[in-house]
Amino acid sequence: MKLSTSGVFRLSGLSAIAAGVLFVVVQIIHPIDVLASVTTDSWTLVHLVSFAMCFVGLLGLAGLYARQADQAGWLGLLGYLLFSLFYLVTASFQFVEALISPVLAAVSPEFVESFLGIVTGHAGAIQLDALTTVFQVTGGLYLLGSLLFGVATVRARVLPRWAAILLAASGPLAAIVTTVFSHPIDRLAALPMGLALAGLGAALLLERRADARQALAANPGTTVRQAGA
Repeated sequence: MKLSTSGVFRLSGLSAIAAGVLFVVVQIIHPIDVLASVTTDSWTLVHLVSFAMCFVGLLGLAGLYARQADQAGWLGLLGYLLFSLFYLVTASFQFVEALISPVLAAVSPEFVESFLGIVTGHAGAIQLDALTTVFQVTGGLYLLGSLLFGVATVRARVLPRWAAILLAASGPLAAIVTTVFSHPIDRLAALPMGLALAGLGAALLLERRADARQALAANPGTTVRQAGA
């Protein structure tokens, strides 16, 4: 099936909405980060959903950038690349936690507890300095990517200003929340980001539906001929 440009943008809009909603839902239903949780079905499900969130996040972000690429300039491109890299690295962590950690929990519980410590901030028996550094870099990608892409979106004046401002603020706000509050309370920092992505995705989706209706109104006969071909 061949998708039109409008269809691609609608798909991207739906993907951005899904990414925002799933980001918030995952924080709400996420099990406690302890060894006993790792072998449960809910743990696997949550991290598979998180992996899917990263996938639709990449699709949604690509559409949001493409819609305003000319207006967003180099700042938008840089923000898009950093934000996309955040999703890619996060997806790798989610894959490990969903499919590898449950197996390792029975073989090497010390390793799994140390891996959990990367997120909770509690060091385990095994030093995982390289993975800890990667996780910290991921936080930086989240902060800078959302900030730069949000600012570029505000300046582009193509998508809703309120959602762009919220996106720009969500990264720095998350850094503040994670510094002030301990885990898992810091998961509340996902709310602004989720709302911003859903808002931007909804705007892209509704915009393209409006364009399609206008095109249909302007050329009603074209659609009829195509449908009957």
